[in-house]
Amino acid sequence: MSNINNIAVLTSGGDSPGMNAGIRAVIRTGIYHGKNMFGIRRGYDGMVQGDITPMDAKSVANIIQRGGTILKTARSDEFRTVEGRKQAYENLKKHNIDALVVIGGDGTFTGASKFIEEFDMPIIGMPGTIDNDLNGTDFTIGYDTAINTVVEAVDKIRDTAESHDRLFVVEVMGRDSGLIALRSGISTGAEAVLIPELEVDYDAIMKRLDKTRKNKSSRIIIVAEGDKEGGMVVAEKIQANFPAYDVRLSILGHIQRGGSPTCMDRVLASRLGVAAVEGLLEGRKAEMAGLICGNVQFTPFNKAIKHIDKVNENLTRIVEILSL
Repeated sequence: MSNINNIAVLTSGGDSPGMNAGIRAVIRTGIYHGKNMFGIRRGYDGMVQGDITPMDAKSVANIIQRGGTILKTARSDEFRTVEGRKQAYENLKKHNIDALVVIGGDGTFTGASKFIEEFDMPIIGMPGTIDNDLNGTDFTIGYDTAINTVVEAVDKIRDTAESHDRLFVVEVMGRDSGLIALRSGISTGAEAVLIPELEVDYDAIMKRLDKTRKNKSSRIIIVAEGDKEGGMVVAEKIQANFPAYDVRLSILGHIQRGGSPTCMDRVLASRLGVAAVEGLLEGRKAEMAGLICGNVQFTPFNKAIKHIDKVNENLTRIVEILSL
């Protein structure tokens, strides 16, 4: 039988659609099991500052459809110090908090791992990041919403591209990962997708554009922001090679983080929120709850935080085949 009676939840790092659904699931699952539940505002910074408040079922009513995070999120330089983490622990003890659920990405789990080393507190993580770049889960909370936002934006861009015979270079988020670019590129019919995991073959791209320029009234190039050169340089190179093209650059930016989460993200966050709390009550700690092949599985933090640096070659091949 678990001796955990008081559980707190926080969101940390970059926000992602579906975090609120995850918070809701954690709070209500804890209450279902007779536990006292707390929310920590502004992530680890809130832990250090003592911004901790009790939460009940009503606290998370009508939030499942909202983007962002009601608990807010922030970076914390103080939590990176021994003194800051000690203060955070003391604040948790003031509220008799026995365990934590943390929603975020690799930085969040790295901080949690350090905290566990020093204070042996049970912590379970939930993967909340639009980049989908964590091991231990097929999809992260927020990724599906983000790529659907990109698809909607690019579909609209293509409308104006076709009207003016333009080529658009669209830069999407993905500082270390090209998975947003790759899947959205396939689903919008992009002529090329440039991602940080692969070296850019400009000769191949220029040949492809030259081959298809008589057959198409619009062209879309998707570039992940983490690509070595970025969207602006890519647009300039294409313009230099094809002076007759009307080349435009569109940087989608932070609209990819916002918006109401998709059904997939709401269900994913709900499933993982239930799993996180029940995992704590089963005695688990220092693990991330993820979904692999449709089933909830737990992955140790030290394995989950390793970025996925290999992309599915079949996906990159599909881009090339379908760009004709």
